Amino acid sequence: MEDVRSRLMKCFSTVFPALTGGILANANTTNTAEWDSLASVTLIALVEEEFGTELDVNALGELTSFDSIFEHLQILRVS
Repeated sequence: MEDVRSRLMKCFSTVFPALTGGILANANTTNTAEWDSLASVTLIALVEEEFGTELDVNALGELTSFDSIFEHLQILRVS
């Protein structure tokens, strides 16, 4: 589980390089000014590539925070 979290942090830091670790883990679409639609698409593409999975298209509207993406990956049981 920690490996998934650290790999997800790597994806987030690639898309949001100005944010630090603690802030990244709390990032969401309302508290992160840089998180626009382009950042969302880029982030989802990076996550899919990093974890070798496709995220559910129906869930994309709910993947609006670090925690929600992390939880979604847990549901998919990625490693």
